[in-house]
Amino acid sequence: MTSSSSGTTSGWAVGFTAFAAMMMILIGFFQGAMGLVAVFNQDFYAVTPNYIFSFDVGTWGWIHLIWGIVVLIAGFSVLSGQTWARVVGTIIAIVSAIEAFAFIPYQPFWSIIVVTLSVLVIWALTTKVDIGEYDDVN
Repeated sequence: MTSSSSGTTSGWAVGFTAFAAMMMILIGFFQGAMGLVAVFNQDFYAVTPNYIFSFDVGTWGWIHLIWGIVVLIAGFSVLSGQTWARVVGTIIAIVSAIEAFAFIPYQPFWSIIVVTLSVLVIWALTTKVDIGEYDDVN
C-alpha cells in the first residue's frame, strides 16, 4: 500500500486504517449497548439451555459493557495514529469476534454484526500503513 518510489502512504491504505478505527468505535458502542441492556433488563435476551458458554445474562452484560469500553478506547487510539494501537486493536478485534461468537445464542443478529465488523477491522489493521506518514501530494 505504499508507493515504492517515494515511500509515501497511499490514500487507500490510510482510508482502511481510518475505517478500522471507526468500526472499532462502532463495535465498542454496540458491545456497550448490548451490555447495558443485559445489565438492566436480564429478561431481554433469550437464554439457551445447555449452552457451553452459559453465563448469567447479567454476567454477559458486564462482560459486554467493559469490553465495549475497551474497544471504544482502542478505536479512538487507532484514529489518533498511535502505533501501539494497531497491534492492540488487532488483538482486541480478535477477542471481540470470539466473545461475540460465544454470545450468538443470546442475540444472534447483533452478535453476527459484531463478528463481521471485527473481521473487517482485523483485515484493515493488518494492512501496512501509518496514518502519521500520509502526505497528500495532489
